[in-house]
Amino acid sequence: MAEQQQYFLKWNDFQTNMVTSFRHLRNEKSFTDVTLACEGQTCKAHKMVLSACSPYFKSLLEENPSKHPIIILKDVSYNHLQAILEFMYAGEVNVSQEQLPTFLKTADRLKVKGLAETPTNIKREG
Repeated sequence: MAEQQQYFLKWNDFQTNMVTSFRHLRNEKSFTDVTLACEGQTCKAHKMVLSACSPYFKSLLEENPSKHPIIILKDVSYNHLQAILEFMYAGEVNVSQEQLPTFLKTADRLKVKGLAETPTNIKREG
């Protein structure tokens, strides 16, 4: 039997499209399935994105299955939470120099990949 020819198909701007799609889903609050709460305010998010970006959230969500959980984050500022979500959904975020140390501490506590593991890779913008 003759071997069939295989074709490699690649979506050249896959990563760009995914980032754009994630950002759109977050902005539109489409399909959100988790609520994060801190400082009396809430943010809607997606379990899949949180789990992909943080072993802390992955473990928490796996251990406590719920259709739409509400996660209360103690000692997390709402501004830091918003910035962390922006980083998770877009892969980048701007943080002021004055906020950077406490922001990184929060990201470390939440085990945010790309911030908690290698904070020296953060590009300074002036």
